[in-house]
Amino acid sequence: MSATIEFYLAQAGKCTADADASSLTQVRDRNLRAAAAWQAMADKLLHTETLRAEKEKLAAAAIRAAGEA
Repeated sequence: MSATIEFYLAQAGKCTADADASSLTQVRDRNLRAAAAWQAMADKLLHTETLRAEKEKLAAAAIRAAGEA
């Protein structure tokens, strides 16, 4: 199973909602930490996908330039 940004964001949202619904400080804190971790994974995956897209764009431009030369 491949993780997606949407999945990570959904998990972060669920943990945030669970934290908001909790009256216990330790449970709320645990859920907030989990939400932060899920958000960090989403941010990292987004960054990775952006870098991959830029790399592919540069590779395609290099191929076009080589073909024109």
